[in-house]
Amino acid sequence: MLMVIGVIMFVITGVSYTIEETIVDAGPIELKADREREINWPPYAGGVAVVAGLALVGISRKR
Repeated sequence: MLMVIGVIMFVITGVSYTIEETIVDAGPIELKADREREINWPPYAGGVAVVAGLALVGISRKR
């Protein structure tokens, strides 16, 4: 599972999503805006996940 997540992290280096924020809330008048946010991770994080998954598989086979 960890190796699969690592490969996906290599291919997709970030996720973006949209949230709706209230800009002005003055009684019955309410202004809202959509804001796009991003979550990014470095590509080497995927490599670390793959290596950790391989290490866990190697340890489990020795037992």
